[in-house]
Parts: sequence; structure tokens; C-alpha cells
Amino acid sequence: MEPPHHEPDLRRMTRINLRPIASPMPLGFYAVAIASVVVGCLQLGVLGPGARQAVGLVILPAFVLQLLVAILAFGARDVLAASLMACFSGLWLATSLVLTLDPAEGTRVLGVLNAVFALFALMMASVAARKRALWLVLCVAVPRFAVAAGHNLTGRAWLGTVSGTLGLLLAAVALYTAFALMLEDMRGARVLPIGRTGPASAAVEGDLAVQLRDLERQAGVRRTL
Repeated sequence: MEPPHHEPDLRRMTRINLRPIASPMPLGFYAVAIASVVVGCLQLGVLGPGARQAVGLVILPAFVLQLLVAILAFGARDVLAASLMACFSGLWLATSLVLTLDPAEGTRVLGVLNAVFALFALMMASVAARKRALWLVLCVAVPRFAVAAGHNLTGRAWLGTVSGTLGLLLAAVALYTAFALMLEDMRGARVLPIGRTGPASAAVEGDLAVQLRDLERQAGVRRTL
């Protein structure tokens, strides 16, 4: 009977190559802000009912931009940011198609989608507290899309007004967050506060040893996901 074979300790022989990329999150938040402003103006009556198709076409680029952000975030091993941006991307695509093509019962179906997205955003917010940039955006996104779902499903005008107002608030928070992250990236130091704590703060302020901690357990390095 042969003795069991044990793999030698390969840690001294292992090399992990990291590909640095620029942070895609400012672009993602800017896309959220722009699309939210346009849709919010439609809900508030700033844009007339005849502008639905034009609004649908205008927010379509947000789908492309946030899909790109999601792909880059997955490459940077940030599953929280990548998942959020990918779902935002799909939401803008669906909203754009419904507004542009105006299918039968499209508004009510969009209401169901908004309700599910609000639930998803709530779940994301429950685990994103240490990444305050994402958390702040999610805290506004949850009521915004929940109210939008109520408006789509019931047709009550006052819910549309509330949803549009929350949409503008979401845009303001996303714009601030995007600007703060962009300044931080350009200057290599925190300029505007975004409330990072725990690992999120250490990722920016810690040294290289902190950055490489538990790297062998990260997605793309470990054997299975």
C-alpha cells in the first residue's frame, strides 16, 4: 500500500500578479445620477407625457455605462459594487425599453421590477454599511424604487411626485459620491468625507501588507468560487 501523497508547501514558489485598473465607481455613480434626473423630471411633470419615448432613449446609455462598470468591478474583485452596478444596468435597460416601445401592461410590469429591485437594494444595504459610498446610494435607492413601484402599479399621481423627488435626491447623493471618489483617486488621499469604516477604510489608508492580506482566498485566486 502506497503512502498518501501530500502536496509540498508551494507558498514560497507562488506568485500572484495583479492588474491595476482605475476605479470605475465614479462613472457608475454619475450614470445613476444622470438617469435618475431624467426619469425624475418625467415623473414630476417637468417633461410632458409625450416625452416618454425620448426619456427612454436618453437613459439607454446608462445601461451600457453601468454594464461596463460592473465588468470592471468584477475584475477588481469587488462583488458588492459589481452586483449593484450590473443590476442597475439591467434596470435602466428595462425602463428604457418600456418607455420607448410602450408595450401592453408595460408600466405595471415595470412596477413589479422596481419592487424587486427595491428589495434587492435593501438586501445590499444590509451588508454594505462599511462601504458608505454604496450604502448611502442604496439608502436612497430603496425608498425611491419602492415608491416608483407603487406609482407604476396603482397609477396614483402623488406617488409619481414622491418618486420623482426621491429620484432627484438619489441623483444628488450619487453625484456627491462620484465627485468625492474621483477627487480621492486623483489626489491619492481622502478629500471629501464618505464615511468609510473597517476594511473599506483600510483598503484606502492601509499599507501594502494590509492590501495583500488574505489574498489567497480572493475570487480568481482560490481554486473554486
